[in-house]
Amino acid sequence: MGRLADAVKPAVPRRVRASIVRSRLRTRQRLPGGRALPGVLVIGAQRCGTSSLYKYLGRHPAVLAPLRKETEYLSRFHVQGIEWYRAQFPTQARLDWVSWRRRCQALTFEATPDYLWHPLAAERAAQLLPGARIVVLLRDPVERALSHHQHMTRLGFETLPFEAALDAEEGRLAGERERILADGAYPGRSYLRFSYASRGRYLEQLLAWTDRYPSERLLVLRSEDLYADPAATWVQLVEFLGLPPWDLRRFRNHSRSPGPSPPMAAGTRRRLEAYFAPHNERLSAHLGRDFAWAGPG
Repeated sequence: MGRLADAVKPAVPRRVRASIVRSRLRTRQRLPGGRALPGVLVIGAQRCGTSSLYKYLGRHPAVLAPLRKETEYLSRFHVQGIEWYRAQFPTQARLDWVSWRRRCQALTFEATPDYLWHPLAAERAAQLLPGARIVVLLRDPVERALSHHQHMTRLGFETLPFEAALDAEEGRLAGERERILADGAYPGRSYLRFSYASRGRYLEQLLAWTDRYPSERLLVLRSEDLYADPAATWVQLVEFLGLPPWDLRRFRNHSRSPGPSPPMAAGTRRRLEAYFAPHNERLSAHLGRDFAWAGPG
């Protein structure tokens, strides 16, 4: 059923899919029965493979997927309230039944890649889900920035070419973070949509989470490792979550992309590599692993 839904989904217009989700959510909110909260948050980064990881996790027999991948409750939709958030997840009774049947601690989760970037998400998560496990995917920030721009262009939010959008980024984001921090209900659309280079400064964002969650509850993965050897990354993830081993057999790439990215101008690539080099070095030093990707020269 899951594979059939994956095949049919692209043919259904986005607005129709959103309407179906809203209808199911309203029904869930009206029905009695306590619902679980997620034990795992996949927090990003955006355009780093979170869609694939979401699909893989949802196929494990001891994992119950939420109503949709990105609830955005800890970022844009916090104003909706906790009962709205709970309605995204399975009932606690169902989770307990799966735990009994599988003889392990079953879990539910969500994957919202804006959580790593949003300035209020880490604090909100720590208050609501202090025992959660946090999973992060990090990709070469140069490639991530280009993929982000293409994604915004496909959605109709971006009209500038990549180089012009990079030049406009500082002005577009000016004051946005401060407004979000001052008003938790402020949507910050420009901050989320046009942060092509800014989101690639990973350590700045990670610190908000490492300050609130102990290292044993936070797993940082390289997107390139997921792409190159998804089976090995899957084993690492399953062990981190304390789940029994499960062979997925097939690891399809679920990225919402119509095809390969067009080549980046050589000058733009050099510019971004030089920009990210010191940030990558600090990230590698902080995590004790090589996240250099590429550098100037």
